[in-house]
Amino acid sequence: MSELSVGPRVRVIDSHTGGEPTRVVIDGAPDLGRGSMADLRIRFRDAFDSFRSAVVNEPRGSDVIVGALICEPVDPTCVAGVLFFNNVGPLWMCGHGTIGLGVTLGHLGRIGKGNHRFDTAVGPVTIEYDGANRVSFENVHSYRFAENVTVDVEGLGSVTGDIAWGGNWFFLVDSETLPTNLLHGTENQIRKPFGPGEIETLTDIAWRIRQTLEQNGIKGANGGEIDHIELFGPPGDPKNHSRNFVLCPGRAYDRSPCGTGTSAKLACLFEDGKLKPGDVWRQESIIGSVFEGSVRVDGDKLIPRIAGTAYITAEATLILDPSDPFRMGIRSQHSH
Repeated sequence: MSELSVGPRVRVIDSHTGGEPTRVVIDGAPDLGRGSMADLRIRFRDAFDSFRSAVVNEPRGSDVIVGALICEPVDPTCVAGVLFFNNVGPLWMCGHGTIGLGVTLGHLGRIGKGNHRFDTAVGPVTIEYDGANRVSFENVHSYRFAENVTVDVEGLGSVTGDIAWGGNWFFLVDSETLPTNLLHGTENQIRKPFGPGEIETLTDIAWRIRQTLEQNGIKGANGGEIDHIELFGPPGDPKNHSRNFVLCPGRAYDRSPCGTGTSAKLACLFEDGKLKPGDVWRQESIIGSVFEGSVRVDGDKLIPRIAGTAYITAEATLILDPSDPFRMGIRSQHSH
């Protein structure tokens, strides 16, 4: 099946989780054939990248939209398989998207209140759905790969962070450790709870860090690309524990607290002895939305649990007009 034979209509349901959008493809997707979800991810990446672009990129989408393609699960205990993708390519896992998918399947009447399993490219993920808008999910085994990794970042100087896996690879930096001249000569507000007013500065900081990691060949386990940068600092609301800023692979920032990023953070907290199994960590996003996280130990594995809310925002049919020169989307300038 060629990409030109895809379409011309694709049915989607949009939602947002803590402000971060998810677009679930429910009809009109290409046939990816058989294989594990990891195999299907590779096939989707290599053979149907234009379809990915058509669904989430401009003019139908934006850099911030994360797509979720529903597939037949390989694991018979799962109610659905899912491939997550963004403006530059497929993702391994997506926490806010898992919450959005749960609420979307509930909206469609495909699942009800209770526990369900999704087959993902990183393995089965179990969710608990309240029948309305709240979903908690047990993520994949998360862990810190390297502690206190220091890099010399152009324009920033020495920056130290941890490398951790939460379903994607993260470099986590405490804003308290960043140099004091980051806001171009203004007062160093980054030591206070940062907010929407600092988004451009935070994006620049995070992007410089990511480029430096790439230039220096710093990777996660098995050569995994560290394509998410997470900056964190004090919360805006004292009921919460921390506020983060997460820059995603295509240079869009996460409006939610980031499910996989929160999982990576929980793994680091656990390793530092700052979080015990069952403790609840309330993680704020840059816009103030909150995920609740906790961990349990399963043998030698740390399993995070993330809870948040999602809301349906649209049911739509995307039209892929063969005569449209931008039928397959406008490719992100940050694709590489």
